[in-house]
Amino acid sequence: MDRYDDVDTDAGDGEVVTTELHYSPDVLVKAFALGPGAAVDPHEHPGQTNVFHVLEGDLVVVRGDEEERVGAPAVVPFERGVPHGARNESDEVAVFTATMGPME
Repeated sequence: MDRYDDVDTDAGDGEVVTTELHYSPDVLVKAFALGPGAAVDPHEHPGQTNVFHVLEGDLVVVRGDEEERVGAPAVVPFERGVPHGARNESDEVAVFTATMGPME
């Protein structure tokens, strides 16, 4: 049942590695491994709520005009249409999942 072993955490410097863990018409769950210096640029999902679950390491999470360093374990929600992203300013790989829905 547990899908965590499916997560590819082999991210090098500046690299973002993604793994799709679950998809249904209701929800998508993707894992992101961010190598040192890597980033997921701020973007938005106008019709979807998104939640980051930080599982390993530290990230600087961007939500709208705010930025905050969060360390595992952490849960960061984003309402529909709010720009969001993350970057890894540490020397270690950081891993988080993004859960979003509904799928449109």
